[in-house]
Amino acid sequence: MAETLRIFRDWRDLPAEARGASVALGNFDGVHLGHAHMLRTAHSARPDAPSAVLTFEPHPREHFRPDDPSFRLTLSAERAAALAALGVEVLYELPFDTAFSLMTAEAFVADVLHTGLGARHLVTGPDFAFGHRRGGDISFLAARAETLGIGITTATVLSDDGGPISSTRIRRALQDGYPERATALLGRPWAIVGPVTHGDKRGRTIGFPTANVPIGRHLEPARGVYAVTIRLPDGSTHNGVANIGRRPTVNAGPESRLEVNIFDYEGNLYGAEIAVALHAFLRGERRFSGIDELRAQIAADAGEARRLLDQTNRTGA
Repeated sequence: MAETLRIFRDWRDLPAEARGASVALGNFDGVHLGHAHMLRTAHSARPDAPSAVLTFEPHPREHFRPDDPSFRLTLSAERAAALAALGVEVLYELPFDTAFSLMTAEAFVADVLHTGLGARHLVTGPDFAFGHRRGGDISFLAARAETLGIGITTATVLSDDGGPISSTRIRRALQDGYPERATALLGRPWAIVGPVTHGDKRGRTIGFPTANVPIGRHLEPARGVYAVTIRLPDGSTHNGVANIGRRPTVNAGPESRLEVNIFDYEGNLYGAEIAVALHAFLRGERRFSGIDELRAQIAADAGEARRLLDQTNRTGA
């Protein structure tokens, strides 16, 4: 793991130590096993150069289609932490705004990659496209890189029995209620990271206090109940059970929310940022006849979540 990840949000006037890297290009949403393969390719191509990633914030799709449902697997800080864990030393997280979207493919290569970053080597996936109206493709990038004396490698696509490993596959697995499939593709459980906010405190009245975390710009997975683990700001990890959805028994609001009951934990987490990792989907969201039936079901859900998580801990699965 890289001891420190240096993050730069401008390609201009970079310090000397942030230039001359072997740079992997892409959105890196999720930082999954396919991305890890791309980073290994970049390191193998130039093991003497710093390991770097060039990505964008927000995701270009968020810029061009701001009214689309949220789809992000990892937000900026989560993505950076995942890249650091894979040994990335330098992250160029360039602001993707209207001005940047109008930059030509030629300017991106000459001004950003060559003059700005001083890149020694580039690694992309086979479908990488860039520049205004996606005017640059791999063949264009390869030709221009050669002219400028920059090495380039097109990384092979990492696949498993289900096909190419991609952020799209992971999103589909989560939306279909299969977090364990997402775990297999990511190399770690998928988590929603955010601050604990004040809810209606109804959980306290039925014996199951919950921490409320906004889903925000994260993808909304299948609505229902999950066995989860929760990482707290002190680095400790706890088991729990979470509900994602609109809570049809007690709430008629349109906005989905994440509510998590942390097992055997007492403490005030308001305002703290926590990570809630999904391990297993227990049941879909449904309406109950009243609070008593809801309380009984939550108790059953908590028992099932404890059983599954204890089993996972014992087997290491």
